[in-house]
Amino acid sequence: MTTYATEADRTADRATPHAAPVVTGIGVTAPNGLGTRAWWAAALRGESGIGPVTRFDAARYPARLAGEIRDFVPEEHVPSRLLPQTDHMTRLALAAADEALADAGVEPAELPDYAAGVVTAASAGGFEFGQRELQALWSQGGQYVSAYQSFAWFYAVNTGQISIRHGLRGPSGVLVTEQAGGLDAVAQARRQIRRGVRLLVTGGVDSALCPWGWAAQLAGGELTEAGDPARAFLPFSADASGHVAGEGGALLVLEDADAAAARGARVYGTVAGCAATFDPAPGSGGAPRLRDAAELALRDAGLSPADVDVVFADAAGRRTADRAEAEALAGLFGAGGVPVTAPKTMTGRLAAGGAALDLAAALLSLRDQVIPPTVHVGAPAADCPVDLVTEVRRPAGGLRTALVLARGRGGFNSAAVVRAAG
Repeated sequence: MTTYATEADRTADRATPHAAPVVTGIGVTAPNGLGTRAWWAAALRGESGIGPVTRFDAARYPARLAGEIRDFVPEEHVPSRLLPQTDHMTRLALAAADEALADAGVEPAELPDYAAGVVTAASAGGFEFGQRELQALWSQGGQYVSAYQSFAWFYAVNTGQISIRHGLRGPSGVLVTEQAGGLDAVAQARRQIRRGVRLLVTGGVDSALCPWGWAAQLAGGELTEAGDPARAFLPFSADASGHVAGEGGALLVLEDADAAAARGARVYGTVAGCAATFDPAPGSGGAPRLRDAAELALRDAGLSPADVDVVFADAAGRRTADRAEAEALAGLFGAGGVPVTAPKTMTGRLAAGGAALDLAAALLSLRDQVIPPTVHVGAPAADCPVDLVTEVRRPAGGLRTALVLARGRGGFNSAAVVRAAG
């Protein structure tokens, strides 16, 4: 169900009508394109950014493919004074935030104090930071920092760097729900706007392409060991063998609709509904609750399944998880009842950045009236009855509403409904 900080928040949301907040800016860092324009053009070409790991020597690991951002030059995006204080993930997030704010045409210095904040998601980037701390400990005798302290401090710094750099002194925070985090962050930003905040930078950017992070992902047992980039990440396919890990994500400028209209902002679309659920404990016999999250998000938006024109799937790339998602979609829309796509097949799963990037793709799909493809997957498996979009598609009836789904390790499910502007 949709989560609230207090029962008073729930009551206020029910009692007061709210215009859906609007997205006025998008910033992207992705393996198949740095910057929104480059990434979106690559996605519509079906261009993949998945290839052999180059960030470290992966020859001895069973999984050796990743979605790396190979053309990112930190000095071009981050002031030199910040380079010693940041790691790769934070630099990617700073670049995405810069682009999103510029795209929105927002000058944070011109906003009232506390009118704008930052709510982001992260889940894996702390591995790189933690590895750096451990290397310093081993090589220089540095002070010991626990993994928990390291990660908690890192996540706070990641959001804090964006806030400080742009003078965003309003409500800020970080959510950690793995792949679902990008949607959960947007849902929290939406609540803040309902409480009177004018603007939030929100979404997720993640990266754990380092030996420590790689070892943790391998231990999770979900990475594919396929060596061919074109046969590695195949969600909904009978040949699915796991996913490819990637890095990057998207940050959005989410803005109060009236404030955006008053300044004449260009609008990509509205975030009309959000919801989150949690799966029952393993072995309890309870059913997965991804469908519940989708239904609740549609109800939150005041819509029905018949209103949905396209679904951006979580697309785990594991047979059991793919079947579960396909069953949820068939239960909502009927077998093959709505176009389903997974452009993350071009980037890999980006942890907290994945759902945020899908949200950006959904908004651009509504703007351009086009559905990006799921690459490398032919016909879906017989037990995954979905209308999988494997070539760029322009539906004759038009696109007005998109549903974005995400699942995170540990049982997190999230859903968001976005609608076209105007």
